[in-house]
Amino acid sequence: MTKEKKHIIPVILAGGSGTRLWPLSRECHPKQLLPLVNERTMLQNTLLRAIDLETGLVPIIVCTEEHRFLVAEQVRAIGARAEIIIEPMGRDTAPAVAAAALAALGQDGEALILVMPADHVLETGGKFAVAVAQGAKQAATGAPVTFGIVPRSPHTGYGYLRKGKMISAGQPPVFAVESFVEKPSLEKARQYISEGCLWNSGMFIFKAAAFLDLLAEFEPIMADCVTKAYAGRVHDLDFVRLDSAAFKASPAKSVDYAVMERADDAVLVPLDCAWNDVGSWEALWELGKHDGQGNIFTGEVLAEEVSGSYINAGGRLVAAIGVKDQIIVETKDAILVAAKDRAQEVKAIVARLKAEKRDEVRLHKKVSRPWGSYEGVDQGERFQVKRIMVNPGATLSLQRHFHRAEHWVVVKGTAHITNGEQTIILSENQSTYIPLGVKHRLENPGTIPLEIIEIQTGSYLGEDDIERFADVYGR
Repeated sequence: MTKEKKHIIPVILAGGSGTRLWPLSRECHPKQLLPLVNERTMLQNTLLRAIDLETGLVPIIVCTEEHRFLVAEQVRAIGARAEIIIEPMGRDTAPAVAAAALAALGQDGEALILVMPADHVLETGGKFAVAVAQGAKQAATGAPVTFGIVPRSPHTGYGYLRKGKMISAGQPPVFAVESFVEKPSLEKARQYISEGCLWNSGMFIFKAAAFLDLLAEFEPIMADCVTKAYAGRVHDLDFVRLDSAAFKASPAKSVDYAVMERADDAVLVPLDCAWNDVGSWEALWELGKHDGQGNIFTGEVLAEEVSGSYINAGGRLVAAIGVKDQIIVETKDAILVAAKDRAQEVKAIVARLKAEKRDEVRLHKKVSRPWGSYEGVDQGERFQVKRIMVNPGATLSLQRHFHRAEHWVVVKGTAHITNGEQTIILSENQSTYIPLGVKHRLENPGTIPLEIIEIQTGSYLGEDDIERFADVYGR
């Protein structure tokens, strides 16, 4: 362990909705929480990459209120530890990094923070660790450091970094940042590569105290808001919850705009390894292992004379004949078909879904909750049917509804039910009725998952028709 390395605290930014990977990535379950490139989720892969650096310090994850339990469960599932900070709302990356810097100083007064987005794919191995160690040497002097990826090809979906004078001839060498370049046209991208520019990775390493000083200089209102939000933090279960009013008052800016582009001493460390920000379905096609016709198939796919395509069958058989360079993604409630070279335009579909206030932009048919999950089975006028799975030992909130009644049928396991003034135990094939307006609660006292079918009837069946009286998850 090097002297510089021991002060490094990984900071993983796990916000964002990943709209360009719709319909698999949605607001309530975005791409960073999905297993897109292997059996682990993007977040889990990033956390393991941080742990492999063996800094000996606890990583910090910044996420949204909505995703906090998914994040915590994914950390637990790989046997890791992390301090999880909840953003009251998304304010871009600079306020999130500032909050993490304040938390890092609580662990180590000399802390360096290694900032990594949760949704990137990065080649594992020694090159990343060597680049981080080199960046740490520069950051320890107070200089803000970014990592530039050595390009594999001209790419219009990435920003670029223009190198200035060489600061250090080490391995890898270190350069001053001459300028940040926005996402270019293909012609410009070719020009930038010929000039030796690097892809802007969105990864940074800072001395935590130095980053906060720079933020106070360039964005004093933001620095003040985040400082107040962190000072007003509360601990909620395993989470650190920032003060909502103070954080929401902060301007929204990225680290690049707020700090890096304005700092006179910003430096960059080249990183020559495979990297991808998985910003589109085409990017996933580029990452995967192709068959002899250049295809990637996931799930149950039958194909005849198909080439250069990405087909993801989530739950049903997908059959394709005579197509080339297509993206086909099937989920239980939506199917995407797009030309591969127009995959970035999925965000236009997402914008339309938002404008029409359709559930498909936010929720999957199966929705994760801290106690388990529920899945829509059928819906019509004045009724809705759900399949509810409750984890062993888990408890839903004590609640009531003003517009619907509910019928519960136990399919598997044992249910402990509060129904008004009664508490009852139901086993398989038994049922109960929850009248409108009656307080009720569902618990799984057993050691196997509890599965029930819930039939809702009433004039309004929205998820917001709920009044909670007690909830172990603090909702």
